[in-house]
Amino acid sequence: MSIDQDNSTKENIGSISLSDEMKKSYLDYAMSVIVSRALPDVRDGLKPVHRRILYSMSESGYFYNKAYKKSARIVGDVMGKFHPHGDAAIYDSMVRMAQNFSMRLELIDGQGNFGSMDGDRPAAMRYTEARLAKVTDNIVSDLDKETVDFNPNYDDSTIEPSVLPAQFPNLLVNGSGGIAVGMATQIAPHNLTEVINATLHLIDNPDCEIEDINNIILGPDFPTGGQIIGTKGITEYFETGKGSCVIRAKTSIEEFKKDRESIIIDEIPYQVNKSRLIEKIAETVNNKIIEGISDIRDESDRKGVRIVIELKRDVDSKIILNQLFKHTLLQSSFNSNMLALYKGRPEQLNIKQLLLYFISFREEIVTKRTIFELNKSRAKAHVFIGLVVANENIDQIINLIKESKDSKIAKENLKKISWKISKNIINFINIIESENTQLKNNIYNFSEEQAKAILELRLHRLTGLEREEISADLSAIIVDIKKYLEILNSRSKLLNVIKSELNKINQEFGTPRKTEIITKEYKQEDEIKFIQKEDIVITISNNGYIKRSLLVNYRSQNRGGKGKTGMSTREDDFVKQLFIADTHTKLLIFSSIGKVYKLNSYSIPEASLKARGKPIVNLLPFSNDEKIATIVPLPINEDNWKNLFLIFSTKKGMVRKNNLNDVAKSGKKELRETGKMSIKLLKDDELIGANLTNDNKDIFLTTSSGKFVRFPVYSLSTKSGLNTQGNKSIFLDNDNFVVSSSILKHSKIDIETRNEYLKFSSEQRKNNQPNIINEQFLELQKNEEFIMTVTSNGFGKRSSAYHYRILEKRNTNSKGSKAIEVTNKTGKVVDSFIVNKDDQIILVSDKGKIIRVNVNQIRIAGRSTQGVSIFNIPNDEKIVSISRVQDLNEDEEK
Repeated sequence: MSIDQDNSTKENIGSISLSDEMKKSYLDYAMSVIVSRALPDVRDGLKPVHRRILYSMSESGYFYNKAYKKSARIVGDVMGKFHPHGDAAIYDSMVRMAQNFSMRLELIDGQGNFGSMDGDRPAAMRYTEARLAKVTDNIVSDLDKETVDFNPNYDDSTIEPSVLPAQFPNLLVNGSGGIAVGMATQIAPHNLTEVINATLHLIDNPDCEIEDINNIILGPDFPTGGQIIGTKGITEYFETGKGSCVIRAKTSIEEFKKDRESIIIDEIPYQVNKSRLIEKIAETVNNKIIEGISDIRDESDRKGVRIVIELKRDVDSKIILNQLFKHTLLQSSFNSNMLALYKGRPEQLNIKQLLLYFISFREEIVTKRTIFELNKSRAKAHVFIGLVVANENIDQIINLIKESKDSKIAKENLKKISWKISKNIINFINIIESENTQLKNNIYNFSEEQAKAILELRLHRLTGLEREEISADLSAIIVDIKKYLEILNSRSKLLNVIKSELNKINQEFGTPRKTEIITKEYKQEDEIKFIQKEDIVITISNNGYIKRSLLVNYRSQNRGGKGKTGMSTREDDFVKQLFIADTHTKLLIFSSIGKVYKLNSYSIPEASLKARGKPIVNLLPFSNDEKIATIVPLPINEDNWKNLFLIFSTKKGMVRKNNLNDVAKSGKKELRETGKMSIKLLKDDELIGANLTNDNKDIFLTTSSGKFVRFPVYSLSTKSGLNTQGNKSIFLDNDNFVVSSSILKHSKIDIETRNEYLKFSSEQRKNNQPNIINEQFLELQKNEEFIMTVTSNGFGKRSSAYHYRILEKRNTNSKGSKAIEVTNKTGKVVDSFIVNKDDQIILVSDKGKIIRVNVNQIRIAGRSTQGVSIFNIPNDEKIVSISRVQDLNEDEEK
């Protein structure tokens, strides 16, 4: 390279800002994606790739009444002429327009394997064939009448339309979806008949409300059918262009055996993969999320969808169906965002704006088409006028032609001479010609076109019949011209043309609605109504495995029995806690680190007695060092929560009182499953209890060494915050810790009277002996509670709560009083709680054994005794958990 060339090159290189160039380039890219790739045009409802496919097929003549053509040929034409973005993208777009489960009104008629609702890929394009569907004629039919603008293609080798002259609102009928840069569109398909009727109504009533349109277009109409639950989302979508609706599969219940039913799924939600749906249903059954299903079969064929779900005997089909709606895509949401291009710019539209834009577009198209037809008819009539004038002067014209040397001179002579014409022809000329430059003083001069037509006229056209035919043809053209002029001069007539075309399309292609609209709004909280209410045992292992089992599965044994294995455990794991509830109970789950979570009991997976269950981390976001401390069932009536308190108790003897609302809710909202901290703990401390109570009760704490403290709930001040430690309740030695916390009735009868009452045996008190009956006795008898205390070596006893004295306030220096005689034989205290005579208790060993014992088989003893053996266990086995099984007939207020 010479020095001059090098200098010239340097002079042509400019310096620009990288930031500015990035902004400009990204903006160019974004606009290209928005305008030329991802968003549909509001006028024809098509994105560029779909428009190019339809135009290319139209241009090639692949109409519905012609033979199918190979898809590869169609794709090649589109890619070579209009869309150089890869054959796969073009083929996928073409395939979708031929799928009856994707399009409410297919625009392409496909032959071969074009995919399925199971997500199967279509056959390769070299195997499939296609042609335009019949309805597509109403999208491309007026392309040759100068109705739309044409632009150069990507390499300027040909031209393509900027929009197709669609005769119906395709954007609403077939919907659209696309992700652009910084924006996305998702428009649901709708019923053709409803859309056309709404368009007709809007033409006649342009000032109507959106509500009026909503009364005609009931909502989306998906090609796969299904049900839309509630109309609130539809109304919002129509009014703002954004909204969400809940779609459900259409199902029915059939009885196929005695006491057995099956759920039949005939239609599934839009854009749901049928094969994956069935896999998901099977997965929920295998994971015991949904129980009661015995078999799942896909019996779908060419006639339609049919999925059969067989249920087990005596299973409530409504409950299973509601669970399927929650846990699978049998119910899904369709989020609509009516974003489309209007005049080349993306615009958020409501349904009225969309239809008004379409009507305006149709006015423009019909006007341009009418002008084209008018000009074409005028040109044709212009030639016929020349022929009629020639027929009126036929002898003179023949002589002129005979005297002309050649055709060129003959043409010039015809144009030069002025011809006399009749009054009837003058009237025709005034209608046909926009400017009558050839007519002056009833004298007419031929134009170039007319002179040429006269010279080309065959002699047989000079016969009487032929001359009459020419006049008839001219009269017919005059009728057409008058019609076109009326359309152009009257907007009402123009709108009538649009309405006529819409009605014709509706009559030929309109179909009944496929998607059913259920007006009742969907409510998530209604789910509990479809959960069968059953008494359950919730089992938690030391390593954090949780499950629920039916209470009736635990057999009752006599005192001293050998027990029944309650779960399969590993050597380093054992059942730590049992909790009795029912499937409708909402639970507050408190962890050892002081965190609280809310969980529905029915969401805990059900498992057999010997199963380990599922890790709690699968249900709640527990950390590695977090374990369940206690579970509190919540009262159903939330209005009562304001009068209830939670008493927190820790292993190191700290207690704290909070209002239930402060714990069970997060501000004004419901506490989520993600949980929150409920108490601040000291180092190495753990939460061991959170008791639900009111101010009229006592808090009762028991320690591992057999000591207890008891004081009124009202003596504790109510804390508003959760990030506090609470107050010390008992003085603990180094090896002593709190094992349990309970709530007891508060008695106002003096100690002397209670001691006098306790002098009588429990049998005497129970039998109401006449010599001890008095008013105070009856009150004490009515309110008497019994405390069950169990030790690690299987010893236990029942004692009257009246034996446990009440401190009027906390004494932080108190080591407590004796609750049970603790020896090497009995082992340390494991738990202490209230029982009733008709209750049972379930004891769990660290080897996973479970025994269920009737409380009335355990004798009532004094406070300072060691009790009796209630569970014969080997020396290397310890009791680790005890749970009360409440009598199911017991009054809840007891």
